[in-house]
Amino acid sequence: MATKGPDELEAQFEQWRGYVRRRRELAATDVEELEDHLRGSVAELTGLGLRPDEAFLVAVKRMGSLDELSREFAREHSERLWKQLVLSGGADTSAVARSRQDILVMLICATGAALSVKVPELFGQHIVSGPDETAAFYARNFALFGLPWLAAFLAWRRRARPAVIGALVGLFVAGAVAANVYRLADDSQSVVLTAVHLPIALWVVVGLAYVADEWRTSRRRMDFVRFSGEWFIYLVLMGLGGGVLMAFTVAIFNAIGIDQGDFVGGWLLPCGFMAAVVVAGWLVEVKQGVIENIAPVLTRLFTPLFAAVMLAFLVALLWTNHALDRNMLIIFNLLLVVVLGLLLYAISARDPLAPPGLFDRLQFGLVVSALLIDARVLVEITGRIGEWGTTPNRAAALGENLVLLVNLAWSAWLLLGLLRRRAPFVRLEHWQTAYLPVYALWATVVVVVFPPVFAYA
Repeated sequence: MATKGPDELEAQFEQWRGYVRRRRELAATDVEELEDHLRGSVAELTGLGLRPDEAFLVAVKRMGSLDELSREFAREHSERLWKQLVLSGGADTSAVARSRQDILVMLICATGAALSVKVPELFGQHIVSGPDETAAFYARNFALFGLPWLAAFLAWRRRARPAVIGALVGLFVAGAVAANVYRLADDSQSVVLTAVHLPIALWVVVGLAYVADEWRTSRRRMDFVRFSGEWFIYLVLMGLGGGVLMAFTVAIFNAIGIDQGDFVGGWLLPCGFMAAVVVAGWLVEVKQGVIENIAPVLTRLFTPLFAAVMLAFLVALLWTNHALDRNMLIIFNLLLVVVLGLLLYAISARDPLAPPGLFDRLQFGLVVSALLIDARVLVEITGRIGEWGTTPNRAAALGENLVLLVNLAWSAWLLLGLLRRRAPFVRLEHWQTAYLPVYALWATVVVVVFPPVFAYA
């Protein structure tokens, strides 16, 4: 084996730094301290005669697992970490001031999101008492009330350049135009398709605000994948708490003869949800690894469970040769999306330096099962199109399953290469981050192209 030169060794250090930086409970100074310690160990070992690549691996092994290091840092700096969770970044006064600014900007953006959902009422679009076309309006524009404010908060956090801010404004304006430029009937399939696909396209715009000037780097795009998973967890938790709050609000006021249904449905629910979109993003930014430590555990718990369910379903489907109706196809598409989410988040939380193990094999089984189900769904959809013709819903389902098929197929191939030790993990990571714009592109096609192509049906 040829000795690795300085460039190869620095590439290993860069890969190690990329993983350490994902542990947000470690401040930048902590990462520098760890790297200094690692470099010192490598220098010591090379001085004893080891090759640089051997010295690097031995030094990393001596440091122990990163999770153990994280726990040590949490124990030694617990007061600092708990302050980081909500208010300060430590004893540094500039960090304290920045944290307070974060809270202020977050409150402004959350208030803006909450009020935005009420602005259409000034033009007769009442959430509670409006006609049927009002429901269609809010369905099409739902993502435009909260996501621009979340993007504004993230762009402020990243100190985004004017060019990035201009691109964000332009893309959100384009989304608003696409959602409202067509005169669609209330029962049009395009209304539902826009309501489903516009948030997907706009979430990638939020990703641009998150990565800011580093949008070309795979590492930052994977950071956004991790942010997305943690944001969703926080949003669900706040939704559960908000549901309890609304239930108690209605119950206690009804007990004294005051009906709060209009207030809850017209103000508390829509405004609270839109504000929560921004607050969840703020929590992910400042919590320094609290949910990050839980989410990979959930991923490892549900990956084998979903793999077992999908394998059992494949066996049952082959055994019974049961036809798939429309509702089943919808359920299977949702299942495929969940599988993709599990795959993405597991990739974002995996140690890129770790050798392939049992969990990677479980992931491979999950992806292969999803790939087979996707192929079966595609056969069913193409059969329906051939028998009954093309509709917006069928065309959208066909395209989405093709997009998922390509991703799952290549992911399965890369996972197989990883298990056989013929492909590094980083190739799988790069593939997923490079494929993210494809989802936004297809969602944009459905929102912008489908209505006129299908005569606004």
